[in-house]
Amino acid sequence: MTPEQRATLDLSRWCLAFNGAEPVRAETIDQFSKMFEPCGFRREAFYPCYGMAEATLIVSGGFRAALPVVRTFDGEALENNQVLDALPDVEGSRELVGSGGNLLDQRIVIADPNTETSVPGDRVGEIWVAGPSVAQGYWNQKEETQRTFQAYLKDTGEGPFLRTGDLGFLQDGELFITGRLKDLIIIRGLNHYPQDIELTAGKSHARLRQGNGAAFVVEVESRERLVLVHEIERRQQRELEPVFEAIRREVAAEHDLLVEAIVLIKAGSIPKTSSGKIQRHACRRGFLDGSLESLAEWRAWDPNATPRRRRTDAAHRGDSDFEGDEPPAPRSRPAVPATNGKPATAPSRPPAHAASTAEIVLEHVQRVAKERALGITLDSSIVELGLDSLERMEILNSLEDTYGGRFPEDVMLQIETCREVAAAIETYLGTAPKAKVEGAAREIPEADYRFEQFPEFQRLRRALQQTAEAGYMNPYFKVHEGIIKDRTQIDGRQLVSFSSYNYVGMSGDPVVMAAAKQAIDRYGTSVSASRLVSGEKPIHGELERALASFLGTEAAIAYVSGHGTNETTLGHLFGTGDLIVHDSLAHNSIVQGSILSGARRRSFPHNDWQALDKLLTELRPAYRRVVIAIEGVYSMDGDIADLPRFLEVKKRHHAFLYIDEAHSIGVLGARGRGIGEHFDVNRAEVDVWMGTLSKSLGSCGGYVAGSQALVEYLKYTAPGFVFSAGINPANAAAALAALHQLEAQPERVTRVRALAQLFLSLARKRGLNTGLAQGSAVVPVIVGNSAHSLQLSQALFVRGINVQPILYPAVEESAARLRFFITSDHSERQMRDTVDAVAEELEKIDPRYLAGNPRENGRRASLRAQPVM
Repeated sequence: MTPEQRATLDLSRWCLAFNGAEPVRAETIDQFSKMFEPCGFRREAFYPCYGMAEATLIVSGGFRAALPVVRTFDGEALENNQVLDALPDVEGSRELVGSGGNLLDQRIVIADPNTETSVPGDRVGEIWVAGPSVAQGYWNQKEETQRTFQAYLKDTGEGPFLRTGDLGFLQDGELFITGRLKDLIIIRGLNHYPQDIELTAGKSHARLRQGNGAAFVVEVESRERLVLVHEIERRQQRELEPVFEAIRREVAAEHDLLVEAIVLIKAGSIPKTSSGKIQRHACRRGFLDGSLESLAEWRAWDPNATPRRRRTDAAHRGDSDFEGDEPPAPRSRPAVPATNGKPATAPSRPPAHAASTAEIVLEHVQRVAKERALGITLDSSIVELGLDSLERMEILNSLEDTYGGRFPEDVMLQIETCREVAAAIETYLGTAPKAKVEGAAREIPEADYRFEQFPEFQRLRRALQQTAEAGYMNPYFKVHEGIIKDRTQIDGRQLVSFSSYNYVGMSGDPVVMAAAKQAIDRYGTSVSASRLVSGEKPIHGELERALASFLGTEAAIAYVSGHGTNETTLGHLFGTGDLIVHDSLAHNSIVQGSILSGARRRSFPHNDWQALDKLLTELRPAYRRVVIAIEGVYSMDGDIADLPRFLEVKKRHHAFLYIDEAHSIGVLGARGRGIGEHFDVNRAEVDVWMGTLSKSLGSCGGYVAGSQALVEYLKYTAPGFVFSAGINPANAAAALAALHQLEAQPERVTRVRALAQLFLSLARKRGLNTGLAQGSAVVPVIVGNSAHSLQLSQALFVRGINVQPILYPAVEESAARLRFFITSDHSERQMRDTVDAVAEELEKIDPRYLAGNPRENGRRASLRAQPVM
């Protein structure tokens, strides 16, 4: 619409503008409001809503005079079906517009589309609807009616519900749409919403008609490939390669995805519904049967994969659908900042003598990318090969090892094509692999030989200084002056403690302490050697036999360190030619052990056995040994692995299953025997049971339990066992005594679970964000802001509560939190008073943290503000 046309409009009386798009986009609201504001249009007239014909159109909506609700969420979390708040304008964040809440007697629930059970508010699921406006079914389609209109929640029995097929979540009563279940694109175990990919593609080149594209996947050669169908403006049909190049480049850069087929079609020909929505399934069907009105197309799996035009009637007549041409609109790349006073550039063309360097670069890329590197040239973009960030870093790291140097960090951010990589090697690493210049004068920067000049140390010092300048105390290395149970003493003050994982009170237990003292009297304070040679003591064998008996395995081995147990076990059992797949929230020790092994490493979305299954379907045949590494209870979020499902995946793909039970032993199961007892599985079906001695067993160290063959092999060959002194007598005796106490007093387990469940339910009633917690002894309170998390922790400290903040970069900024460890020594009053104190202090920081809980509004005035003891 031209300015002249807009000048004739008077929109001042337009008071309600329904917008039921899926999804409603914040930028569309912004652009429309700005465009027509001179015409009298008011932004508050926008009424984002959600509906469908099956529910007699409208399902949810907000208040007529209210502004649209726009919130920001972590994009990566949404890909993993998790809901995490994020700060606006942060990389990887995604703005969503709310579609209002339940209308009158309508009811909306969010359900897992696979298990058909309700999901918590911090998870994405399928939107189910019930109410008098929901239709009875489809005319003369009995089976489809049963499937769509007669859904019941299997965990509660409630129903019937209409299954909408749309994905979303409810937050503070507001419905947010994330995508369409049937259209959801899953590649390498990650969820991708087609509308996001389509939006990126539509903006990639000026000749593409925005809002007229469809993204979907097809299976080719037993692998799912991403396809993009898009309308192109009617202009002179000239060179189309820039259009294809722009789509591939922008989708790869924005979504870390490889577009493997592109079809450019005539304007106005993309299949749509009567309401103007893109019919992705019709586009997919047209792609497969060749019925799309294609003007040009490209397919990566075609041996002659260059863009080719389809002959059309217009072209045959000498007419054309195109006139003129415009240059592509590539993603702008900022200039590389200066390094050491000199411009740090990534040259686009390597020196003439760099031919061997280029060959080495191509070889490294092909080794990692495998079949994806088919037809690669020096000018191919590494990003557009569809490599994820870990694979791209693997290429650069291997090149650094080959040339014996390191790329400047600012340059690593800029190099994109193979040619640029070769040029950067020539510029910063030299021309010869592993080149060592002997006797030549070279100025060595202090940062290469003085610890205080390490850039990493300098960043640490700046962070600590900024914390102090902001008026916060350093939350780390607080000195605890006695035994930590439900209370601790710091600087002479008694505080309620939620910062130690003494889950069942074994540290400080008189029986456990007496056993440690007796072991010192009998064996001394150290075994003074590796157990393999002369460090073996009777207490070692007693502990390992007790561990195996407690866990229901053939044998066990005890290590001196919990973190070291994972590092040395994973690092030793697996190696080149193997694959380690671990949960995306796996503990650092699992990640470090995987790296140490030299095996290929992949992560899968948190606790998503289906994504893992899909990943292994694609990758398992390419590797010798494959191990799946998960945790019983996840230490940062307190949720529990779905062990029976992971066992099914493990068996289906002939893989090993490795479970870290650091936070589940002593907590899960009726007698505290961990996740195996919790789910009542055959212990022999899990290959490696790993755990620590420092939590529920009141000692220090770690263990691995499993088959006799596994343990015997580790005892003779594992570096962290063979080349280390054995666990000291006091720690071994303490762990053994704690095991006996736990067997004799299972009520400790019952108590810690009951208190944890009480804390969790109280926190949720007060509107606190407890994330994924499931009633284990770990309960997070997620704030989503590091500064506020630190402020909350210190406010609680003043009130007599010691709880540790978890800040960026230990977690993403949007996941900054306080983490509460619940123990059997705590009291019910401590649970209630602490939750009250957290809610009160969080409200002082920002009332919006509790705004989503309607019960808060009536109680705020009466809440106590007393120290908790």
